[in-house]
Formats: sequence, C-alpha cells, structure tokens
Amino acid sequence: MEAIAKLNNYPTSPRKMRLLVDLIRGMKVEKALAVLDHNPKHPAVPLRKLVLSAISNWKQKNEGADESTLIVKTIFVDGARVIKRMRPAPQGRGYRVRKRSNHVTVIVDASNVTSKKASKLVENVEVVEAV
Repeated sequence: MEAIAKLNNYPTSPRKMRLLVDLIRGMKVEKALAVLDHNPKHPAVPLRKLVLSAISNWKQKNEGADESTLIVKTIFVDGARVIKRMRPAPQGRGYRVRKRSNHVTVIVDASNVTSKKASKLVENVEVVEAV
C-alpha cells in the first residue's frame, strides 16, 4: 500500500527542483536518502525531509511491515505561485523579476520484486508438477 507526502509552495524554481527529483526517481528509499544527504544543491534538504515524511506515512499505514523494500514509486514537481517584483533598470525602466516556487509530490511503495519472484517460483513448480 502506497503512501503520499507533499511539499507545497517551496520557494525555488521547478526546474532546479526537477534536477534533484530526476536523480531519485525509482530508487530504493535508503539510496535516495543517501544521494540527497550528499547533494550540495539547496533544495536537497527539504526534499530529503519530504522523503522521510513519506516513509513515516507508509509506516503509519502498514504497521509492522518491513520498510527495507520501499522505493520511490512516483515523484513529480509542479509549478506553484509566482511572485512578481520589479528591479531597477537603466534609463528609468524596470525589469520584471519572477520569483518562482513549486509543489513536490512523493509516492513511496513497497517493491514488488519479492512477490514477482514468488509468483515465478509458483509457476515453475506448477510446470514441473505437470510434466
């Protein structure tokens, strides 16, 4: 059973956040946390906290389940509000500055690798018994 965590209105551009998100998409949770822990980009800290929150949400839903099989199933970044400011420019003009922010959604789920292996073993046993 999957668990969701969201980070809304984080004040960095979606493009910068997507660079980090693309690094951890599909990874095991432990490896994703290690990557984010050692990444020098400033959005790595809140993204790491968001993944930890998703893990905590998954633990709440699945009491007593093993968290070592968790993977980052889905993670995506959407644009959020844009704050518009003016910066002084030459000859009395003003340049528009767009301060962007983003929303991040993380979905973690247990890996189905063990269940796939178990189903293949059952199929192999059935084939051997049929022969």
